[in-house]
Amino acid sequence: MYKNILVPVALDHDRDVTAALGVAKALVADGGSITALTVVETVPAYVLAEIPENTIAQNTNDAVTALKERIGSADGVKTVAVSGHSARTILDYAEGHDVDCIVIASHQPGLQDYFLGSTAARVVRHAPCAVHVVR
Repeated sequence: MYKNILVPVALDHDRDVTAALGVAKALVADGGSITALTVVETVPAYVLAEIPENTIAQNTNDAVTALKERIGSADGVKTVAVSGHSARTILDYAEGHDVDCIVIASHQPGLQDYFLGSTAARVVRHAPCAVHVVR
């Protein structure tokens, strides 16, 4: 059983997050925690100069709201939105928050995944902890 489980959620895909949350709930130890994390892609510096000041903060707030909607009635699941590159940010968050298990959803791989790699594949290859992939 794991004490601190991270469930990354991609809001730009229509994947059902309930399967990943179900696995996380089955793996969490008594008194353990589950965190649902979404990553808001970083806006390039040359774009930041052209958008209103509060846009980034509003996008992050919108991401948290969308994440809570996607999770629904999952009791005791903390929701977090952070900015960065998806795979690297998930790995950095796991290292910085003593995560001992990541439960990540993945799609059936296509030809493009063999050349570029998916976020789930990058997380599996570089995670500092156990990773469970849900399809």
